[in-house]
Amino acid sequence: MYNGQQPIFILKEGTTRTSGKTAQSNNIAAAKAVSDAVRSTLGPKGMDKMLVDSMGDVVITNDGATILKEMDIEHPAAKMIIEIAKTQEQHCFDGTTSAVVIAGELLKRSEDLVEQNVHPTVICEGFRLASDKAADLIDAHAIEVNEEKLHEVAKTALTGKSAGAVKEFLADISVRAVLAVAQDSDDGVVVDLDDIKIEKKQGGSIKDSTLVDGIILDKERVHSGMPRSVAGAKVALINSAIEVKKTEVDAKIQITDPNMLAQFLDEEEAFLKGLVDTIIASGANVVICQKGIDDLAQHYMAKAGLFAIRRAKKSDMEALSKATGGNIITNIDDLSDGDLGKAAKVEERKIGDSDMVFITGCPQAKSVSVLLRGGTEHVVDEIRRAFDDAVGVVAVAHEDGAVLTGGGSVLAAISRDLRSYAEGIGGREQMAIEAFAGALEVIPRTLAENAGLDPVNTIIDLRKAHSEGLSSHGVNVYDGGVVDMADSKVYEPSRVVEQAVQSASETAVMILRIDDVISSKGGGGPDPADFDGFDM
Repeated sequence: MYNGQQPIFILKEGTTRTSGKTAQSNNIAAAKAVSDAVRSTLGPKGMDKMLVDSMGDVVITNDGATILKEMDIEHPAAKMIIEIAKTQEQHCFDGTTSAVVIAGELLKRSEDLVEQNVHPTVICEGFRLASDKAADLIDAHAIEVNEEKLHEVAKTALTGKSAGAVKEFLADISVRAVLAVAQDSDDGVVVDLDDIKIEKKQGGSIKDSTLVDGIILDKERVHSGMPRSVAGAKVALINSAIEVKKTEVDAKIQITDPNMLAQFLDEEEAFLKGLVDTIIASGANVVICQKGIDDLAQHYMAKAGLFAIRRAKKSDMEALSKATGGNIITNIDDLSDGDLGKAAKVEERKIGDSDMVFITGCPQAKSVSVLLRGGTEHVVDEIRRAFDDAVGVVAVAHEDGAVLTGGGSVLAAISRDLRSYAEGIGGREQMAIEAFAGALEVIPRTLAENAGLDPVNTIIDLRKAHSEGLSSHGVNVYDGGVVDMADSKVYEPSRVVEQAVQSASETAVMILRIDDVISSKGGGGPDPADFDGFDM
């Protein structure tokens, strides 16, 4: 009201506005709800979630990123927490649940500080100092990696998932796959995970999964008269149709004499035979075509004893080129012996209820394939998610050359060091750094809770061990108490922990700095004021 005049509305009708401490507490409540939703999945004793979408499709998983992706969340602050999981998944492939849980705990502790009249910007500054210090401390705890530790990293990533029962078997496959495609560069080791092709087929046991030093194609040969298996394969990779060319422009041909029609057909037949003869003359006995193959061309190929596949995916063609050393040819007339890829064997096998083509025994293959098997579709899907995590963390550890002990040991050590660091920082930022240190202990505490242990006693035992200089001690989820994680061979890549702490602190700071939420009509979602959970 200005000088008795009517109030001035600057927001359109239906817009809701929440400001001050109410906005902060609503956002923090939403973030904590997301964190609590995935918290029970953390660690070897974590439980799974069953997610049913609007179409009735079911996903059963304890992968944090998958759970948050499948949940239909509308609250804007909650979506910011989900971004942490996405970032963690993209950069580190594991640690998504840890990152989200740490973010939720940071916000929970910062809310206590706000109630003690510590200004949010002071808390943010304290969190920034703590995050920078934590990054330095993580580097100090790093352990140099070797092949044995890569196996342990893979096993740690698989522990607690549906694939945990066969973690030795899958860990071995993931390490061999990563080492096969790893390449040295000026910046060190580089692993391109696109070079590891993963196919899944339900039916059979998980132990039927296999690593192939070549490529698996979910295709079958184009003609039943072709051989099912070719040894000493010379592979032609063709990116053009083995069919009669169509004209670029619309054209009409008038035929006035039946002989002319016969000539046209003979010409088409001769053209197709010429294409097949060119392929045969190059020395190729296997043809992988990205486009179509005419029925008549298939007949000529079958008569010549060639093995052919049509309509292969572009990504498969590129993988085949890397694996076999062959060149992808666009013009068949240019095909020569030097363009052919080489493989010890090309074979069509019956896998489950469909045929698949295995191209194996590729010398110096820089692209490999993994076939994952499982009893049902849901099992295979969860094995795929677990295997993706395992391959990802092995690749990250191999690239960085550094791992950390797991079981919450490093976070407990950093927490202790941050408390000492806080004592040397003046002002109220000290309180924020101590809150940050306390928040990092949420991981060992949650590991203990999910294992049915007493979280208070576990944290006390952990602090006692670390005060005695046992910095690699973490939570023993199987027998209780704390043990040396290096002796238990529990390792994780340093990048996983570093990214989790960094992403969590940055997002917590961003949410803390919000003091005004303006929602336009229809942009809603649930009322932030009563945000205490999800309908799943």
